[in-house]
Amino acid sequence: MYTITSKNIDLGGCVLHLLEGGDPAGLPVILLHGMKFQAQTWRELGTLDMLAEAGMHVVAVDMPGFGQSPAADLASTQVLHRLIGQLSLGPVVLVGPSMGGRIALEFGIQYPQALAGLVLAGAVGVEDNRAALPGITAPTLIVWGSEDQISPLSNSDILLAGITDARREIFIDAPHPCYLAQPDRWHLCLREFFTNLLQ
Repeated sequence: MYTITSKNIDLGGCVLHLLEGGDPAGLPVILLHGMKFQAQTWRELGTLDMLAEAGMHVVAVDMPGFGQSPAADLASTQVLHRLIGQLSLGPVVLVGPSMGGRIALEFGIQYPQALAGLVLAGAVGVEDNRAALPGITAPTLIVWGSEDQISPLSNSDILLAGITDARREIFIDAPHPCYLAQPDRWHLCLREFFTNLLQ
């Protein structure tokens, strides 16, 4: 059982709170969050512990203005880029639901070489980034709730068609935060994705 530590990191113009655990030499995974959630959500759901115990180097962040991170003027993708540099992480896997999905998507478009994998759950901002999707080359898992009223299922079609190496899981009867509604299935999908990624 790995210890999950809470820390604040100064990125120059931005202080970020994060929860970190797992094997420091393991595949780095950054957990983003939706508009109504924070790093602690991943701890409560068990995703943080599950990935840490699977040997990943997992970091759950409070983006600026959310959770315990103060607001900052930096663009979200720039915040992530600085975080990855400061923690000396190699190519990372980004896990992004909803708002976090948009951040992960736009980061992958801007910094494709920094991405080892991408997990998008009910991501928003899909249409805005549609033309740039072919620039994402990392293996991508798309997870969506069939009853998502915030980011329609058709957005997952766009992602599936636009990203070269993508596969999709639809959670039947699940709402927008499908990972919260069906955590067991969510964790199973993540395990399968990471197993394939590490082969």
